[in-house]
Amino acid sequence: MKRFITIALGTAFALLLGGCATSIRSDVTTFHQWPAQIADKSYVFEVPSPQDDTLEWRSYQDLVRGQLARQGFRDANGATPALTVAMRFTTTEVPVRVIEPLMTPYFYPSARFGYGGYRGGFNRRYWGGWYSPFYDPFWGPYPSYQTSIENQYRRELQVAIKSSRDGKRLFEVTVHNTSRNMSTPEVMPALVQSAFEGFPGQSGVARRVVVTKEPGR
Repeated sequence: MKRFITIALGTAFALLLGGCATSIRSDVTTFHQWPAQIADKSYVFEVPSPQDDTLEWRSYQDLVRGQLARQGFRDANGATPALTVAMRFTTTEVPVRVIEPLMTPYFYPSARFGYGGYRGGFNRRYWGGWYSPFYDPFWGPYPSYQTSIENQYRRELQVAIKSSRDGKRLFEVTVHNTSRNMSTPEVMPALVQSAFEGFPGQSGVARRVVVTKEPGR
């Protein structure tokens, strides 16, 4: 009976985690001189350099194509396009040093004290809402810390639209996102969606866009 209850609780917990939506936050900055009326929204993608023309790049190009279609743009399909669309992205791995208190075998605080890990410099310590610049009440004047490295991933997506006739730039958007998720293909759909949120948007204004990713999507 005890084993059955344990299995049931474990299954319920797994279902609960599996049903949780994920929020992807991005910082978006747009600059544009978008015409009030534009009759022809046909476009072609700018040809990337040979080293950038990868299968991954093409998959993200398809994501941009889908968002353009939602805004009423259409692929020129060999005809003379009115617009040219350029896209680039980068992913940079950023190691972050994390400093946390080292627990001793003589005293291990209960979770209800709310002790959180300390990140940053060495001259501040926070314990469950209590702050001391000099010493820790539980550890004495010589606290012990452990240092670890946590990898974060900084991503940048840029999309630009210009006139094919005279090369005049009409729209530029830059999306920044930093997370611990190392999978760029998993995050990129949200970044592309964020780039076109409220298109063309207010020029020269940075904003935070949150995209909710439902389970299984």
